[in-house]
Amino acid sequence: MITPDLESGVKVWHLVKNHDHGDQKEGDRGSKMVSEIYLTRLLATKGTLQKFVDDLFETLFSTVHRGSALPLAIKYMFDFLDEQADKHGIHDTDVRHTWKSNCLPLRFWVNVIKNPQFVFDIHKGSITDACLSVVAQTFMDSCSTSEHRLGKDSPSNKLLYAKDIPSYKSWVERYYADIAKLPAISDQDMNAYLAEQSRLHAVEFNMLSALNEIYSYVSKYSEELIGALEQDEQARRQRLAYKVEQLIGAMSFES
Repeated sequence: MITPDLESGVKVWHLVKNHDHGDQKEGDRGSKMVSEIYLTRLLATKGTLQKFVDDLFETLFSTVHRGSALPLAIKYMFDFLDEQADKHGIHDTDVRHTWKSNCLPLRFWVNVIKNPQFVFDIHKGSITDACLSVVAQTFMDSCSTSEHRLGKDSPSNKLLYAKDIPSYKSWVERYYADIAKLPAISDQDMNAYLAEQSRLHAVEFNMLSALNEIYSYVSKYSEELIGALEQDEQARRQRLAYKVEQLIGAMSFES
């Protein structure tokens, strides 16, 4: 952009004007860029990252293209949700879809996508955070069952992946359907899996601290938990309600 100057007649500016103060916050540069240039670069960046985003989504929403077998816990949890839906007469597929999305993709993966520093020893600046937020928002929209209606006033991060989201949604639906077709996981297999995971990570966690957190939850909702255990047939066979009462009584006596 060229603006007149009294001494030389012209003054050349960069795409971002120089500021009198050098202590501008990180991210101000992007917010002051010419909109046309910004959108062009935004589309170019999306094209560069497209394959990586596609690979990420395909890995997370696939039972085969993931480099490792699907964890038993995911199949067991999704089957449990389907059983609860059948038990309570919930036949709306959107409700079941939402339950599964809230349990895994939106509960776990979105947090990892937005906060890679939780997994990797890296620094996440504000620009990186903004980019990852776009990917995370696209991920969340892909898990949604509602139709996204976009217009000229919609934010650019929504418009950026608008054409890709229908494909991503089909991946999510296929993922849930493929998991439903897998053989059911028995309680014995699940218990063996959890025991093996506990053995593999025995030295990585503080067991007493974890038990204390669980007990805090149990003691807070003791009446509701005991009532639910007394109504469940399998829990009655294992006398779980009685064991919980004994545990709470012993802990109360100790304290």
